[in-house]
Amino acid sequence: MAATDFVEIDGSYLEGGGQALRNALSLSCILRKPVRVVNIRANRPNPGISHQHLHGVKLLRDIADAEVVGNVINSTKLEFIPTTIRGGKYRVVAQTAASITLIYQMALPVLLFAGGASQVDATGGTNVGFAPQVEYMKQVLLPNLMRFGITFELKLLHHGFFPRGNGRCLLDVKPVNLIKAGQLNKFGQLDNVAGVAYCGGRLPMSIALDMQQTARREIHRLWPSQDCNIETKKLPFDIASDNGAGILVTAHTTSGCVLGSGAVGERKMHGHLLGSNAACKLTEYVRKEVCIDANMQDQLIIYMALASGCSRMLTGPLTKHTRTAIHVAEQLTGVKFEVTIESCGQTLVTCEGLGRLNELI
Repeated sequence: MAATDFVEIDGSYLEGGGQALRNALSLSCILRKPVRVVNIRANRPNPGISHQHLHGVKLLRDIADAEVVGNVINSTKLEFIPTTIRGGKYRVVAQTAASITLIYQMALPVLLFAGGASQVDATGGTNVGFAPQVEYMKQVLLPNLMRFGITFELKLLHHGFFPRGNGRCLLDVKPVNLIKAGQLNKFGQLDNVAGVAYCGGRLPMSIALDMQQTARREIHRLWPSQDCNIETKKLPFDIASDNGAGILVTAHTTSGCVLGSGAVGERKMHGHLLGSNAACKLTEYVRKEVCIDANMQDQLIIYMALASGCSRMLTGPLTKHTRTAIHVAEQLTGVKFEVTIESCGQTLVTCEGLGRLNELI
């Protein structure tokens, strides 16, 4: 295939991590456009494809029956030529704590455009640093995607922590005819705050209690009368055999907004610090009355670009991940995102989507 047939994506743009690769390959599958990604993860200490990205690329290769060149560890250039999108059952086995949710992040939008139902059975890390926790995917991503007419089922079979991983999840996806435009720009009023603080393996329950108490204290510091139901869990050994701890807190508003913030302990487990970090971020979102939290921004860009109609999301300052996702989406789809800085630190992102139809159903 001639070089001019490829859409070339520069992986060093802005964030310079795995975001450009993930989004470029997902859109490549959906749009049936060959892509060449260069300078992969150029801004990371160890540039090139990591084990996590290797698993994601292999999964999309199988789903799209794609021809792939450069899918090896540390490769800084990859060519990907998709042919179709096949539903069905897929298995991903990561021998490390590679993030399962980041692998699912690549596959989910693609499988929405398959001809039938799909399941991805993945082993790796469920609650690890620098990636959404599985609980975040279920409790925050899912309700936000439902505003686009998208749903999925995610089952957590075993928790996987850094460094060993060993977690396991099942993701079930049903295809859609098209993605409808999402309207995520009306905050309403704070309705309730909930969450979970957990620990597993040989870690004492006191760590979960420290996270809970500190998080509740931060919430009540600004909203003294606000209900704040943060559950504490000592995970059973049969679903969490290794040491690990973390917290996820969510805020729900009267207009249907769901915001989330979490923290994961890896080597040193300071419960009070983890609880404080998660709650302080959440209170900032609520105080600014944004509808989308900082970790959700970039995940919605691909759906906004593909949707039928004009999508809107009201969020805070755009992260580098989000601006990278916008750049890649604009290059591959031809749509344009409009970013308007509002008062009080709010940012309104709008996009008239491509209106991509599922050709297989």
